[in-house]
Amino acid sequence: MATLEDKILGEKLHNYCSSSEDEGSEDEGNASGDEDKAIKTSATAAEPPPVNSWTGSASNTGPKGVLEDWRRFKQLEAENRKELEKERIALAKKLTLSVKTQREEEKEKEIDEIEDELNELIDEGFLMKYQQQRMQELMAQLQKAPKFGSVQTLNSQDEFLNSIDKEDPKVAVIIHIYSNKNRACETMDGCLNILASDYPAIKFCRIAADITGLSRHFRVDGVPALLVYKAGQIIGNFVQLATELGNDFFAPDVEKFLIEYGMLPEK
Repeated sequence: MATLEDKILGEKLHNYCSSSEDEGSEDEGNASGDEDKAIKTSATAAEPPPVNSWTGSASNTGPKGVLEDWRRFKQLEAENRKELEKERIALAKKLTLSVKTQREEEKEKEIDEIEDELNELIDEGFLMKYQQQRMQELMAQLQKAPKFGSVQTLNSQDEFLNSIDKEDPKVAVIIHIYSNKNRACETMDGCLNILASDYPAIKFCRIAADITGLSRHFRVDGVPALLVYKAGQIIGNFVQLATELGNDFFAPDVEKFLIEYGMLPEK
C-alpha cells in the first residue's frame, strides 16, 4: 500500500531500495518503529477512496456524453435556423405588401397633384363666378328662344306642315284640330288661348279638320284633337278629348292633362 512518502516522492516499485534506509543504524530503526507504524496508519487513513466509489458528476464527460452534447447542439442549431427562416419569410411578405412599384408611386403622385389643383380651383370665389357665368348663358339662350304667347290659326295644309318642319327643333308645337260645329272645340280654343300666354315658349296652333282633308267620321267624332310635335316628329296624339274632358272644362284641366302626359313642363 502506498505511504505518505510515496505520495510525495512518487510511487515505489516492490524492489525499490532507499539509500537512507541502509545508512541508518539498527537502533534507530527499532526506536523509530513505533513512529513508522503511526505514520503508516495515518497515511492509510489519508489515502483517497477508489475511483469506482464516486457517485457524483464529473466536470469532464466521457465519449457518450460528448456525443449527446453534440446532438443537442445540432438540434438547437436546426431549431434556430427554422425560426430565422420563418422570420425572414414573414418579413419578406410584409415588405411585398407594403412596398409599391415605381409606376404606382408615380400614378399616386399624379392623382395627388390633380386633386391639389382642383382644390385650388374649386373655392368659393370660383364657384360664384361659375354660377354667374352659367346664369348668363341660360339667360342668353332664353332670349334667343322664340316666343309666341298666342294661338296661331293655320289656313292651309302647307302652313300646317311648315309650322312643324320649319320650327326650331327645341320648340314643342301643339296643334288643335277643331270643328266649328263642336261645342267642346270652342271650349278647347278658349283654354289654349290662356295656356299660350302662360307658356310662351310653346307654340300653340289651330287648324280646321276640313282643311286637313280628314274623313267625315273624324271631323264629327275625333275632335277636339291635340297633336304634339317636336323636331318634326309627333310625340303626342290625343283624339276624342270630349270623352276624356267632357264638353265643359277649363284651362287648368287641359294643363293638368298635358302635364301628366309630359307635353307641358311643370311650373
